[in-house]
Amino acid sequence: MTSLPAPIPPARSAGPAERPSPAEPAGHPPAPAPPQPAAPASPPDRTSTSDGAGPRSADADPQALADLQALADPQALTDPQAAGVEALHRLLTGDHAVEEVVVATVDLQGRLVGSAVSPDHFTGEVLADGMGACTYLHAVDVDMQTDGGYPRTPWYDGFGDLRLRPDLTSLRRAPWRPSCAVVLADATWPDGSPVDVAPRAVLRRQLDALAAAGLTALVGTELEFLVFRESYKRAARRSWSRLTPASRYNIDYALFGTEELDDLTRRIRRAMADAGIAVESARGEVHPGQYEIVFRYAEALQACDNHALYKTTAKKIAAASAQALTFMAKYDEGEGNSCHVHLSLRGVDGDEPVFAAAAGAGRSDTAGMSPLMCSFVAGQLACMADFTLLFAPNVNSYKRLAPGTFAPTGVSWGRDNRTCAVRVVGSGTGLRIEHRVPGGDANPYLAVAGMIAAGRFGMEHGLALEPGRIGNAFTMPGLTPLPATLRDAVERWRSSAVARAAFGDRVVAHLAHAAEVELAAYESTVTDWERRRGFERF
Repeated sequence: MTSLPAPIPPARSAGPAERPSPAEPAGHPPAPAPPQPAAPASPPDRTSTSDGAGPRSADADPQALADLQALADPQALTDPQAAGVEALHRLLTGDHAVEEVVVATVDLQGRLVGSAVSPDHFTGEVLADGMGACTYLHAVDVDMQTDGGYPRTPWYDGFGDLRLRPDLTSLRRAPWRPSCAVVLADATWPDGSPVDVAPRAVLRRQLDALAAAGLTALVGTELEFLVFRESYKRAARRSWSRLTPASRYNIDYALFGTEELDDLTRRIRRAMADAGIAVESARGEVHPGQYEIVFRYAEALQACDNHALYKTTAKKIAAASAQALTFMAKYDEGEGNSCHVHLSLRGVDGDEPVFAAAAGAGRSDTAGMSPLMCSFVAGQLACMADFTLLFAPNVNSYKRLAPGTFAPTGVSWGRDNRTCAVRVVGSGTGLRIEHRVPGGDANPYLAVAGMIAAGRFGMEHGLALEPGRIGNAFTMPGLTPLPATLRDAVERWRSSAVARAAFGDRVVAHLAHAAEVELAAYESTVTDWERRRGFERF
């Protein structure tokens, strides 16, 4: 039996029709069958002497494994969950046993939040009953402040507890500290019903609806960040301005010029790989100090879990290195941080691609795309303006989605066209969309949920796909514009009948209020720009 979620094994060599373009990250479909969890690797020797725990036992104890299986909920013990129980057993025993288990969930900002517990407490209580956490976790702003404006607020129940129930399919060694395990958890109310506004629950509902139609989603994210020479403490003392990028010029695809980034980014890649998350490619980007690491695609929920783990790991390793990095969409007037999302559909058995058309079928401008894929892409276009809040959730997000920034400002699609909001890439089993609207600040669970909901809308209504754009879509007249500000996006989202049908009134209201809290904080702040502009001259 296998045990720990791990990267999909390397795909077989692609034939001429399947091989990705050399300019594409190889980490997206074509794909083998969905991954099965693989056994957790022992941490490498370089970490075990300084950070590893002492042995709990010399050998894995079969009775201890049976006891763990008995503690788990037998109703939830699917094959992957059973594999997770075995993974837990291996992590708790042997020469590299973990010292603690972090039980984490994801807040509205896409950040990991949770608590570290002892292995004994995890196996004795948390595994079967979940762990308590304050109900405010999904109703706070970036400063962990909450108010009474949410549909169901912490004030409603006196800041009581919800339950974090571990999803053992996500169990692995923590990339940032191999002597620690980490497991993602689903948030439920004490009666066991899901917290419907929790990002993991929002995505799960879309995946369940997709599965009911016989489909599953494969996802890969391409996440950019900026690295600075200063530490987070020094950056804070400088009010996060006038910082020195870790490279002096544009290093997009450069093999020289990345030297001041190499040590940090190598340690990030190695930490992720040691935790079982396969790195596919890495390179410098356009803004000085900008870098991108691409991980192998996975089923949608696992890909989003990996994304959240990666962001936390990267920041922790940077902090330990006395450097700072940021995923914010737009740090300054230079190029922003994007999070392009690659997405394809398969049959539920994982080996039946549904985006590729039969040989000779389709119009010339949709060559290779099945009717289902055409409707899926048409759904992206139909819902994009209404769902922009899910892709660009912050005030700063819209500084990136501006003319002249090489980020989309209008609704469009094109075949291998990076100036379009939706770029169709690949061929055969590798055919997929690349959604180019999200920035580095996007919550991956909400962004992917929005893409799946939009695609479902297109497929369920049999939407026809307009001709793809050829040439520079940034300057083409007549495109439906994306919302230009967070306030515009909130208004589109709140008034969208499609959003309410796909996500429910409570989720729509909850996410709209979260955005309004961000807007209120921004609009009440006096900025350095205002002082420079008016202190002496007004």
